[in-house]
Amino acid sequence: MSAELAVGLALALASAAALNWGFVVQHGAAAALPPLSIRRPLRSLHALFGSPRWLVGFLTGIGGWALYIGALALAPLSLVQATSAGGIGLLALFAWRSSGTAPSRQEFAGVALATTGLALLGASLVGASRTSAHGSWTAVAVWIGASIVAAALAVAVGGRVLRSGAGFGLAAGLLYAAGDVATKAAVVGGARLAFVPAVLACHGLAFVALQLGFQRGGALATAGVATLCTNALPIVAGTTVFGEGLPSGWAGALRVLAFVAVVAGAAALARPGEETRTVNRDRRRSVAVHA
Repeated sequence: MSAELAVGLALALASAAALNWGFVVQHGAAAALPPLSIRRPLRSLHALFGSPRWLVGFLTGIGGWALYIGALALAPLSLVQATSAGGIGLLALFAWRSSGTAPSRQEFAGVALATTGLALLGASLVGASRTSAHGSWTAVAVWIGASIVAAALAVAVGGRVLRSGAGFGLAAGLLYAAGDVATKAAVVGGARLAFVPAVLACHGLAFVALQLGFQRGGALATAGVATLCTNALPIVAGTTVFGEGLPSGWAGALRVLAFVAVVAGAAALARPGEETRTVNRDRRRSVAVHA
């Protein structure tokens, strides 16, 4: 292994650690703040940036993204992504240590499936071609629009069928992924710079959804689900929107298996636990008694 490659992979691991530690710190700080509200954005932003603890987490996350860019400059995308696949595992360790609670079997299974899926996803990219089409205007716009609609549905329905906060985490992941797709379309330049407002809008809405989720659920149900979507969905877009194609042979089989594992892991993290179902059942009984 060359020194340059070793430094690149070290940066990728440091990036994963910084990003996920920052998520856990932001979650703890946001959960302790007064309720954030979309109707009062300036007051909510003032509360967030006025919290020293949240600000440390936020700036650490920004540093993590800078490390990720540095890793991409020194190592192939496939290897950087495979190294970053451990991010969900680091997030779980940081979250469990921060809360001082042992993981449930459901959470442990979800993290294990997700980590395996992301690792397989990285392996499926080894040797893949870096060339791709620019994607048609219509295809990119449809992906972004569908992601926004899906994010809105996740917020509207998630509170009833998913673990607390998971709907907002899913929405954040969908929007961050849509922002990445818009970014890939915009970097071509020229008239494609018209996608820049979509980049800013998607990332801004994703930021809002994630912070609202932090006040409603645990770090794994919010940042964990968001991270899985953000990592996996742009690769789906690469195949369907930018014409990169599904690889043949073992790489194609690995990619399909990887997505199955990622989806299963996200479902396990987002699915209500026994304690959540008990609380909801008790609430329904209370409403029936008082009706």
